[in-house]
Amino acid sequence: MSRKVVRASKFRHVFGQAVKADQCYDDIRISQMTWDSNFCSVNPKFVAMIVDASGGGAFIVLPLNKTGRIDMSMPTVCGHTGPVLDIEFCPHNDNIIASGSEDCSVMIWEIPDGGLISPLKDPVVKLEGHSKRVGILSWHPTAHNVLMSAGCDNVVILWNVVHGEAVVRIDSMHTDLIYSACWNRNGSQILTSCKDKKLRVIDPRKGTLICEKDKPHEGSRPVRAVFVSDGKILTTGFSRMSERQVALWDPNNFSEPLNLQELDTSSGVLLPFFDPDTGVVYLCGKGDSSIRYFEVTDEAPYVHYLSMYSSKESQKGMGYMPKRGLEVNKCEIARFYKLHERKCEPIVMTVPRKSDLFQEDLYPDTIGPEPSVEADEWFAGKDGEPILISLKDGFVATTKNKEFKVIKSLMSTTASSSSNRQSDTGDVQGLQNEVKELREMVEQLTKRVSELESK
Repeated sequence: MSRKVVRASKFRHVFGQAVKADQCYDDIRISQMTWDSNFCSVNPKFVAMIVDASGGGAFIVLPLNKTGRIDMSMPTVCGHTGPVLDIEFCPHNDNIIASGSEDCSVMIWEIPDGGLISPLKDPVVKLEGHSKRVGILSWHPTAHNVLMSAGCDNVVILWNVVHGEAVVRIDSMHTDLIYSACWNRNGSQILTSCKDKKLRVIDPRKGTLICEKDKPHEGSRPVRAVFVSDGKILTTGFSRMSERQVALWDPNNFSEPLNLQELDTSSGVLLPFFDPDTGVVYLCGKGDSSIRYFEVTDEAPYVHYLSMYSSKESQKGMGYMPKRGLEVNKCEIARFYKLHERKCEPIVMTVPRKSDLFQEDLYPDTIGPEPSVEADEWFAGKDGEPILISLKDGFVATTKNKEFKVIKSLMSTTASSSSNRQSDTGDVQGLQNEVKELREMVEQLTKRVSELESK
């Protein structure tokens, strides 16, 4: 009698759990736009969500600890004249966020430390160069102040945000609407999926094609693609029979997929989120009420289904917290911010472990907030690998955020040298966080002492 061997994986028992009702963000009018972007962006300081607004486009930015019912009069970021389609926080400065809109512009905003106290209408920089609406934004992972935008004019633009100018314009490569655009780990390549059913790997500085794949999925509905470990590419799309699929490709040999799996029949586009530290990819479908997750490995069959988090309500969008914003002491390996019709609900992905010690196998050194090259150096041809940080002691910033200063139209960055610039609100918040951490430590020690006594 043959016994089925179960594959050993430390992520086999990962489970998702929604937080309690009082830790959600309630009474937020999430945007009704039918656009396939995340509608949400988060970092260790703030959560931002695109909201419905009369007479233009707006999004709301809340400090992470401002949970519960959000007042209708809460100030928004409302400088766009058309609906906002995509927002993304800068990975190198938690107070900077970019927004793309139907008004064909990209705007860069600076959010004060305690959150907004009045509506924010004037951006730090306004980037104009697209002729149709801008639906995709992505900051460079290692170069400071480099932003990629893709619009419905089938154009990809790389901006030097410091100077507020378009440095590279890729306008003749895509013949139709661009569905997704993302960077590889060190930002030396970009990957796009397009309505013309082609997947393209592009050299961003030269604007030249490295390789392409025709029809990664047979269906005509949107394809999403992300780089995963070792330069491989993971795509989500549809079969000819409108079944949703996930596939893994090797760009050096695009003829056949390394792995192709059919998931279900649903019309929602699957948004992939890849965690390079654990090799886990999360698929969140727009309009779905579930999050599937898979482990990507180096050996065949490469993509292994782990499990699925299910809930009753469907998601209108999804935010994904960077690794440095997670609670390491609770073995949390991912946190999503799920948008409902009227609220935002954090969902925590946890690996069940009994030990109170730091789990080194779950938390290898991860990408920190420090950029490895400046914008001008990167455009001149210099690549920089991500600067990694350890999460062992909980993340503590060793360098101050790079501050944005605007001199006329020129934007320069300086490391802030004095702590006097922090607002009183920030100081009080910092003390509250310290008190909370100390209480948690005391609780853990008390629990440990009682366990030892009982033994």
